[in-house]
Amino acid sequence: MTVRMYAMTCGWITLPRGMFLAGDEGELTVPVPVYLIEHDKGRVVYDSGLSLAVQKDAVGYLGKRGSVFKVAYKPGEEVAARLAECQADAGKVDTLVLSHLHWDHAGGTAQIPNASIVVQGAEWDYAASLDDPFARGYKPDEFDCGHDVRRVDGEHDLFGDGSVVCLPTPGHTPGHQSLRVRLPGGEVVLAGDACYLCKTLDTFQAPVNSWDKDIQLASLRKLRAMRDAGARVFYGHDPEFWATIPHGPAPVA
Repeated sequence: MTVRMYAMTCGWITLPRGMFLAGDEGELTVPVPVYLIEHDKGRVVYDSGLSLAVQKDAVGYLGKRGSVFKVAYKPGEEVAARLAECQADAGKVDTLVLSHLHWDHAGGTAQIPNASIVVQGAEWDYAASLDDPFARGYKPDEFDCGHDVRRVDGEHDLFGDGSVVCLPTPGHTPGHQSLRVRLPGGEVVLAGDACYLCKTLDTFQAPVNSWDKDIQLASLRKLRAMRDAGARVFYGHDPEFWATIPHGPAPVA
């Protein structure tokens, strides 16, 4: 069995630091990460980044959010183009694991047209229950666009061998999930928005926009225990961490 992982940046977003770390001031420019995992039995993408609509008209897309979120996202930075840089055809991706369904994590789903989506059922149901989804960060037409959807409940082993496993880490949203990947160099955990920054895991300084702060703190403790046990945590939006790992066609060791 061979497992390889590639990290890609699908745009950058500048927003107030206090959204990541309650009480902090100023702004922070953060990456929008997407990951490709190649396994002998198939290709997996974790999160799909931003919609092409953001490239065409970010102001119109964001609406009221435009006063808070400043997006830098050029043609060639969308998930399909980033996959091509890694010699991967977006049309031949087998599985798209969505950490959750917010616009900056599920917006590029239509660019991966033939994959089966793996999502926690609690996340899918919550997004479907909202009268004004974008007020909560959801754009249903970007992720509910005709794919086969596998709703899972709890841990889910994608290949049955423990190499790529979905881990429920709720709190940021009701059905957030991280992804554990066993690489030749050791175990990594793609935290998604369960843990934005390295500092979040060091201090448990929770963000201000959690769906449930207490539940998110429990997920942070889970991630901290995994890190203490030797796993490398890939933080959801940490620019300093992002600068330390290979991008694009160079696989993560």
